[in-house]
Amino acid sequence: MPSYDSSRARFRLADRHVAVLAHLMDGENPPEDLWPSLGELVQINLVGEEGELAPILRDLLSALAAPLLLVTVEVMGEHGAINHGVVVGQRVMIAHEGWPDEEESEYTPIAPHSLVWELARMVNLQADDEATSEVSRVETTMGALDAALSVLDQDVDDEAAIRGLIREALTEAGTPEEPGLTELTELVMALNAMWRITTAWDGEHEGERAAMVRGLAVWDCGPRGYWVREKPVEPVLDGQVGPDSELCLVRTRNGDIWRRIADLLPDKAELIDA
Repeated sequence: MPSYDSSRARFRLADRHVAVLAHLMDGENPPEDLWPSLGELVQINLVGEEGELAPILRDLLSALAAPLLLVTVEVMGEHGAINHGVVVGQRVMIAHEGWPDEEESEYTPIAPHSLVWELARMVNLQADDEATSEVSRVETTMGALDAALSVLDQDVDDEAAIRGLIREALTEAGTPEEPGLTELTELVMALNAMWRITTAWDGEHEGERAAMVRGLAVWDCGPRGYWVREKPVEPVLDGQVGPDSELCLVRTRNGDIWRRIADLLPDKAELIDA
């Protein structure tokens, strides 16, 4: 069920509610499959009986209607995939954050100067001063990674046994020997989350308007630190990666991760409509 907090102009909305608002902004009646969602918005007074939109929605809808920049944050952890992001409009920035097993995301206005901080918070970027690793680079294939991750789904309680099964899966899939094999085994064991941030905007390429995209993918391996996934190279398109695709992880300190997040954002001059 959608809801809102008028004191902070924040909303809890599912994608289906946003779809309803998009139709109403365009002066269209939502399709029949969205009528229950429309009814929920009417029930909490965000939409009137005649389809009129509540004034409190103004900033959110202005950003959604004409975004200058879209930032998507995908986090894969214990609870599966969770999606966050930021919509940058002409007058306002709106952050949206998901929650495990919840349909709605929370949409909240944020200050422009806090954008990098908000993105770092969404991926839980932490100090890694105590993280240790003797290896700075590991390589294998995406198929080997899938085999190793599948071990974590097995009903095995003994940590040593899990470590052995991961190592075996990586070896059988052709992962190079030491020192990378042991390090990759430990990374899988320590893995908190895999996340990626993607930015997209309308820019210019060779004198013509073009969609511009940048991406960053990272493994958060807790006591073994942060590892940037250099291969497959972000942004990854659907169908572009298969079992034989190279996987390359490079140990990267949190300060450099912060700078890489900042580098994903375009300068004002790169935004056509800015």
